[in-house]
Amino acid sequence: MLKLREAFSGFSVNDLAAAKAFYHDTLGIEVEETPMGLILHLTDDKVIFVYGKDDHQPATYTILNIPVDTIDQAVAELKAKGVEFEHYEGLTDNQNIARGLAAHRGPDIAWFKDPAGNILAVLKDS
Repeated sequence: MLKLREAFSGFSVNDLAAAKAFYHDTLGIEVEETPMGLILHLTDDKVIFVYGKDDHQPATYTILNIPVDTIDQAVAELKAKGVEFEHYEGLTDNQNIARGLAAHRGPDIAWFKDPAGNILAVLKDS
């Protein structure tokens, strides 16, 4: 039988050391090294597995959404740590934040990439 409470997600990267530094030092996530890869401890019971893959291809979709209380502050803090946010013409403003999506049932959101090119986002917690 499926143990859904224990289910977890995973994604690949091309450099585990760079991923560990980014997720721990830049994003402040607790990272555990294992022989198979990295475990990102988001909370006590929510984890994500990150594994190295020689022929890694970056995800073309958002692999991780991180809720924040204040999106402008989160974007500024991450920019100060060297994170570059994606700009989508006609969607994001000069801070690279897509605002007003709430009218379309979406939060204010800003996308960025990890060192492997995977897409992540910070979004206003509703």
